[in-house]
Amino acid sequence: MSGRIILMLLVALFITSSCKTDIEQPNIVFILVDDLGWADVQCNYPETFYETLHIDQLAKSGVRFTQAYSANPVCSPTRAAIMTGKHPNRVDITDWIPGADPRMRPLLGPQDRNELALEEITIAEKLNKAGYQTCFIGKWHLGDEGFFPEDQGFDINIGGHEKGSPPGGYYSPYNNPKLTDGPKGEYLTDRLTDESIRFITKSKDNPFFLYLAYYTVHTPIQASNKHIEKYRKKRESLNIEQVPHKKEGEGFTKLLQENADFASMVAAMDENVGRIVETLKQQGLDQNTWIIFTSDNGGLSTLYRENAPTSNGPLRAGKGWCYEGGIRVPLIIAGPEVTNPGRTENTPVVSMDFFPTLLNLAEIELLPSDGVDLSPILTQNTTLTRDELFWHYPHYHGSAWKPGSAIRKDTWKLIVHYEDNKIELFNLDSDPGETTDISTTHPEKVAELKKLLDKKLAETNAKFPEPNPDYAPRD
Repeated sequence: MSGRIILMLLVALFITSSCKTDIEQPNIVFILVDDLGWADVQCNYPETFYETLHIDQLAKSGVRFTQAYSANPVCSPTRAAIMTGKHPNRVDITDWIPGADPRMRPLLGPQDRNELALEEITIAEKLNKAGYQTCFIGKWHLGDEGFFPEDQGFDINIGGHEKGSPPGGYYSPYNNPKLTDGPKGEYLTDRLTDESIRFITKSKDNPFFLYLAYYTVHTPIQASNKHIEKYRKKRESLNIEQVPHKKEGEGFTKLLQENADFASMVAAMDENVGRIVETLKQQGLDQNTWIIFTSDNGGLSTLYRENAPTSNGPLRAGKGWCYEGGIRVPLIIAGPEVTNPGRTENTPVVSMDFFPTLLNLAEIELLPSDGVDLSPILTQNTTLTRDELFWHYPHYHGSAWKPGSAIRKDTWKLIVHYEDNKIELFNLDSDPGETTDISTTHPEKVAELKKLLDKKLAETNAKFPEPNPDYAPRD
């Protein structure tokens, strides 16, 4: 064989090998739903009023995490944690942006950042540097002009700006500077999915990272016209005379799911998740794409008034609270290397875990983070041992929450309330609804967890509320 022929064969082998490597880089579709509670998904909570056929089907093709948590009980801190793999304390975003900061309360919440610092390395920047086409679609809420998705590693930004809820509502015109208006009657959730499908179709020949952050099911609660009639009839069939509520501090927690408008929003979101999955199949990408489906905090079930949009089932309280209803969220991960698809995983996991997990699945060098790589659970069906999870929400919130922190270790959970220095202890194994405070009967466990919480808060440079010198009880 001549040297020329050998050289040609080697060149062909090199080209084939290079193409194979590119093709085998997995695509990533990250779907983040706003304010979707753990009990809003049927496969988590069969008694739900809502129907989530497509999400349930996704769970059958992947791994459903039954004890997944958001990094914070409100949106912006969790979104920052997903982007960076860092605890919200470390990036100094501990409240929704810009926060409420009431001035006539016993405590003054700490002043945190109103944007994700450009110095932070985001998952999009890591993937982009590795050759991924990166696209952000939907709700950003991590900063204003100069701190938008396109400033944080995304090649494309559709719909992402500083607002936390859709400024024009869920029907066009959207009044969104990053999203052109659609035809009359177009529903925002459908439109964001249309844009996602266009991106997937155009990018199918190259590895891509699609971060689809639906605005739904955040307020304003505006029904999907396509689904509302079904749920109005379903609501009527319940024959409810009065929706039950439970007093929660100064607020009220809704105990029953029955809101037809909210249910139609869940249905529209579920239908569109199905459209994304079907598009991946049609484009021949389903065998090489990881899908992550989750929420940024628990469902909005607790307010100063009655009749919040949803209920978190057996879990206590909701969005804005460090009880389980405020921080436990749906999580499904499906992908090409999942072993024993359709299984459930009871290991506690949290938002920061996505950063190292996605980097590892994409075979990109890991950075130090506060998260744990979940890929062994996904691809090897192994168990994960983690020491503790902790939350810090030192602000007042419109859900009637007052500043506090919480920590979970094994099945024990401690909550500290800063306004009255009250400490609560629960055992989630026997009391997942956190109905019975057992702090007085387990003082040694309280001391252990309080010491550990103080240590974790110090390590992450946590800020704390301070006494308000201008507060008077009559306020």
